[in-house]
Amino acid sequence: MRSTPKVVDVAKRAQVSTATVSRVLNRPDSVRPELRARVQKVIEEIGYVPNAGARALSLNRSGNIGALIPTIDNAIFAAGVQAFQQRVTSRGYQMLLATSEYDLQTETEQVINLVSRGVEALAIFGRSQKPEVLQFLLQRRLPYVHVGVDRAPQGGVSIGFDNQKVMRPLVQYLADLRHRKIAMLAGVVAGNDRAADRVKGARAALRKLGLDLPAQLVIERPYQIEAAREGMRQLMMLRPRPTAVICGNDVLALGALIECQRLGIRVPQEVSVAGFDDLEISRHFCPALTTMHVITEQMWQRAADYLIGQVQQDPVEVGRDIEVSLIVRESTGPAAGRSLPSNGDI
Repeated sequence: MRSTPKVVDVAKRAQVSTATVSRVLNRPDSVRPELRARVQKVIEEIGYVPNAGARALSLNRSGNIGALIPTIDNAIFAAGVQAFQQRVTSRGYQMLLATSEYDLQTETEQVINLVSRGVEALAIFGRSQKPEVLQFLLQRRLPYVHVGVDRAPQGGVSIGFDNQKVMRPLVQYLADLRHRKIAMLAGVVAGNDRAADRVKGARAALRKLGLDLPAQLVIERPYQIEAAREGMRQLMMLRPRPTAVICGNDVLALGALIECQRLGIRVPQEVSVAGFDDLEISRHFCPALTTMHVITEQMWQRAADYLIGQVQQDPVEVGRDIEVSLIVRESTGPAAGRSLPSNGDI
């Protein structure tokens, strides 16, 4: 069997020292272009792969950047971490991924795990982390960024959007369609700042319009289709029944649509349903889902750029505000029995 190529094999074949091979790999700009090309050619010819552990020790760095998300069982996070990985890989880094399952204690443990494995920076979703977790990162001077939110605790950096403010256009749109009894199928708000803020934002926007979102019209459920169906069924049993339901994300909204089909409730003729995130499946569902569109890939790419700049001690300016826009599709329409005004007033 052929032995695994070593750095000395590269050096011998390229007729250079092992120190020169090391510089080509770790500080290529310090090597003359023609010499660098010769070494690179040998590396490709014999299939030499640098030892990551040894390289990390020699450079006093791991080359790893962490990403901590609630779950991979949601296309919105899958798309985000894929964009994040592509960006960090293109800059010569490797992504380490962990999930918290929306549990703050698990999130704490995963932060410690990622740091113990030598991540040089960390992207964490939301801002609900325990204070001691953020203090742990600050004490180690580890760069980190909060993704998906517009503000961060303890003087941290965030890249995302205001989860309260972005509910206004959706609420206004439904009010313009003459909906007056609007309910919300929300994610579980405990330990989830995004879910809590979306409820707060919807309630505040309705209040400005002279409408209300009482506790009985807010159902919290995990981000699962089955749980969403049960929550929607509970809302549809209310009398009088709400004419519109705002869902905390598209997973909940798709579950709500499925339950309406099972119950024989026509959407949007009898009830309008709206989501948040704009998953790809949402535009292909029947009826196609009205939702809030988030530029997820851009958000995670900017997070990667920020962290890499911090690691390389070459801070870069990245836009921290991500655009969120209302996408109107087939799942929403005028409230049953209410004609639309001709002058646009509600």
